Amino acid sequence: MAEHTVPLVVRAAAQSDVDTLTGILRGAGLQVESTWVTAIETLQETLSRIKPELLIDFADSGHDGTTVATLRDQVAPWLPIVAAAASLDEPAIAAAMRSGARDAVSLGAPDRLAAVVRRELRGARLEQALQSTVLSARAAHDPLLALLDRPADAIIHVQEGIVVDANPAWLAMFGPDNAVVGQPVMDLFDEASRPALKGALSACLQGRWSGHGLRAGALSPDGSVLSAEITLELGEHEGQPCVRLLLPGKRRDEHKLLEDLEQVVHRDQTTGFLHRRDLLAAIKERLAVASPGGVRWLALLKLDRFAAAERLVGAMASEELLAGFATQLKDTLHTNEVAGRFGGVRFLVLLERGNARDVHAWAAQVVQECARRTMHIGEHALTLTCTVGLACVSSESHDLDGMIVAAADACARGVQHGGNQTIAAGAAPVTPYEQAWVKQIKSALLENRFRLATQPVASLRGGDAHMFDVLLRMVDSRGKEVLPGEFLPAAERNDLLKNIDRWVVGASLSFAAQRRPGCLFVRLSQDTVRDASFVTWLEGHLRSARADPRSVCFQIPEAVAVANPQAHALAGKLRQWGFRFALEGFGSPTNAFKLIESLPLDYLKIDGTLVQSLSRNKELQLHVRALTEEAAKRGIQTIAERVEDANTMAVLWQLGVEYIQGYFVNAPEDVVLQASDTRPR
Repeated sequence: MAEHTVPLVVRAAAQSDVDTLTGILRGAGLQVESTWVTAIETLQETLSRIKPELLIDFADSGHDGTTVATLRDQVAPWLPIVAAAASLDEPAIAAAMRSGARDAVSLGAPDRLAAVVRRELRGARLEQALQSTVLSARAAHDPLLALLDRPADAIIHVQEGIVVDANPAWLAMFGPDNAVVGQPVMDLFDEASRPALKGALSACLQGRWSGHGLRAGALSPDGSVLSAEITLELGEHEGQPCVRLLLPGKRRDEHKLLEDLEQVVHRDQTTGFLHRRDLLAAIKERLAVASPGGVRWLALLKLDRFAAAERLVGAMASEELLAGFATQLKDTLHTNEVAGRFGGVRFLVLLERGNARDVHAWAAQVVQECARRTMHIGEHALTLTCTVGLACVSSESHDLDGMIVAAADACARGVQHGGNQTIAAGAAPVTPYEQAWVKQIKSALLENRFRLATQPVASLRGGDAHMFDVLLRMVDSRGKEVLPGEFLPAAERNDLLKNIDRWVVGASLSFAAQRRPGCLFVRLSQDTVRDASFVTWLEGHLRSARADPRSVCFQIPEAVAVANPQAHALAGKLRQWGFRFALEGFGSPTNAFKLIESLPLDYLKIDGTLVQSLSRNKELQLHVRALTEEAAKRGIQTIAERVEDANTMAVLWQLGVEYIQGYFVNAPEDVVLQASDTRPR
């Protein structure tokens, strides 16, 4: 086995044991050279000097194997120990191995002795070779890793809207002939990205951009658009403040490799969406988790008259049409929403939005943007349309198939009526019995099983205003939390909203008295606006709650203010007592300016359905800017509802909106408050 002399250290009391051992091993073909150690005190020095490949220990009454193993560990922890004796039994072998030996051998069993020594020598050599290989690989890996991870970000520096510097990575990406330095930075990005980029640049220069990623389309010299997420940092160029824009270089790492593998296995290569089987599994998994708030809907989308386009440009080229639509669709989705290719030219999406109006606004936006987009395939310029079928997802239903069928049927009806439209299923696939909800609501009121949740309202002008939007939760008899979208429709149809409103107002006043927020936004329903006794009830409750009225802002929807003249008197009375007043869901083109003029207001909450499409819609941006400017003239502060991404936040900054709320700011948090004194009376 061995081609060189194998150094051994043998600890033994008698030289005869060493000679016998050496003779057995040499007789078996092992070229060994044994160094005899008698005193355990000299063992460490001998191991350091000889550097043996194996230590053989003959047990004696003076020292056990544990002592030998401890001394070995201090010098050469990798060195195997084999215990030896004139004769051994199984208990003795087990005891030796418990003391740290790899095995135990007997001089009376020479064949086994030689086999064990061969095995341990081979194992030790393999282990040393492996360690050497690992060290060599690590030595080579570290410089390679440093090379792969070397910053390759494409970077430009911007001062007063002009590019003043560009690094080699940017020039390599966009071409040295593309004279970047001296250009307006807006000219380097597509038109759709410019409003958000302008707002982000302004916020960053004022130190109010906290590293959020900004989706943008960078223009290549050939006119193509590179979609990427850029980051903005406050920097300095030649002693002057600037904004540094970074287009991250690609990093090769295990996470990216796993993502690429997942993309190949589970996703359609044309669209990047999940395959049908994986899509259904992902939707089912998502529905098994309680919704964090708002509503869930299924949307089934179908491209209209795609077969005609396919005949015109060919089957291969028509894949570009699908890819373009998929890219457009992805831009409209939130990160927590599940989407996939349902088959052919159909796509299925599980939406999670604030309310049903948001869902319908999303669908209308998808239909409109699809019809506006022109794609150039060879010599052909094509415009596609799509149809969207919607179905509400009930938390009580586990029939995913039924919900998909409802969305598909709605989509089919839309196609039959000419396409290019949105149609919703007539009702949720499964709805709870009305009287069951009424019973639950009344029981929750009597047993005080409602809870408050708060969602922060963040300032775009810096600082923490300590403002919160009040949300409602109900806890059913099993302790399960129920979102308002489930029970409020039944409450509205059965004259229970006034009672729920009084619970919310009472709990909010208690919260305001205990926590002293800067402002707490509390919703009032249409039923409460029409309730003449509410003002009297509130006056009495305010005295007992001892809350500062300035810390509470009552809010009603714009539509309620338009439909109910009582809203004007209520707003005036509340402000007279020191409360603040706001309109939510604000922004209707027909009512907005008239309401600003006639209602006494402190805040306007811009409708989330407008905000969702804001970063990509110039007309909406102009409308929101006009509303914001008109409100500012009258000393009314503006808040954008349901802000979900950095691009929208950046556009709102540019438009002069002062506050934002939504999941991009923070998810709702439960209020730990037992408001037993807030039961309606």
